[in-house]
Amino acid sequence: MSRIGRQPVPIPEAVKVRIGAAAIEVEGPKGRLETPIPAGIGCEEVDGALVFTLRDDTRQQRSFHGLARALAANAVRGVSQGFVKELDIVGVGFRAEAKGQSVVFSLGYSHPIEYPIPDGVEVRIDRQTHLSVSGADRQQVGQVAAVIRSLRKPDPYKNKGVRYTGEVLKKKAGKTAGAGA
Repeated sequence: MSRIGRQPVPIPEAVKVRIGAAAIEVEGPKGRLETPIPAGIGCEEVDGALVFTLRDDTRQQRSFHGLARALAANAVRGVSQGFVKELDIVGVGFRAEAKGQSVVFSLGYSHPIEYPIPDGVEVRIDRQTHLSVSGADRQQVGQVAAVIRSLRKPDPYKNKGVRYTGEVLKKKAGKTAGAGA
């Protein structure tokens, strides 16, 4: 049995959970999410917590056991607290600004980059160089943050670009002028 799969998922007061045959529907103050239950995994609500059980003890079912529990825990946390990813924009003249349902980035290219914000995700620009991506769906928040980061990945020589807040980068040494001449 999976160590993660054995742990119960506590359900907060404001969250409602409906268990179906193939999915769990979780509804809370931040929204509504649906999480699939893999075949061979059982789910039930016991004493205000979700408990996942194995029907077969095969290698694949053991791995799905932990996966199903982790997905359900992320859904419960997402609809109650939400998830946040923060990004910093580093570079002279690099900035972001909100325009309706999209964000316009100036990242040193010859043109501005317009990124449409998907439904269920909120992008807040605190300063022109700091963004907060938030939402109920952990996968979607992480994907939007990764796409924004990929617009201009941090340069290893000058460390300019879009990076996660707190991300540690290794700076490479550049060429030295006149070395070996």
